[in-house]
Amino acid sequence: MNEVFFSEIRNGNLKEVRAMLAKNPLLRDSKDQRGSTPLILATYYDELEIAELLLEQGAKIDIKDASGNTALMGVCFKGYSDIAKKLIEKGANVNEKNAMGATCLIYAATFNRLEIAKLLISHGADASVADARGNTALDHAKMQGEPSLIKLLEGL
Repeated sequence: MNEVFFSEIRNGNLKEVRAMLAKNPLLRDSKDQRGSTPLILATYYDELEIAELLLEQGAKIDIKDASGNTALMGVCFKGYSDIAKKLIEKGANVNEKNAMGATCLIYAATFNRLEIAKLLISHGADASVADARGNTALDHAKMQGEPSLIKLLEGL
């Protein structure tokens, strides 16, 4: 049942996801083989409507996958700003760290996601946090050589 549910999320089948949740609401907190929750998977595949449904159904927003990443972390490196806004509106922790000490802002800097970095900063992201290697978001932006992101982070 779980595998079918996760497959429907990956395929963006909102109608089927809704029907399956109606039959078994506990599916919203299940995990796949990689430790991803339905919310993490929906956001990773840019399925905003499914993510909204899961949040409405009470999905826990800051649950982590096997690597320690939250749904918000995933959209920060993927670049899905609409979903990032929705997750932040719903209370996602912008300063959560994964197993390697990376934060959402570090991911935004590493993957040159300027708009998401601005969004995170406007919602209290801490630019001084360093990952397990001792690198901050600014350090990652410099490694990527993205001038506008470097300027933004240097201005904090």
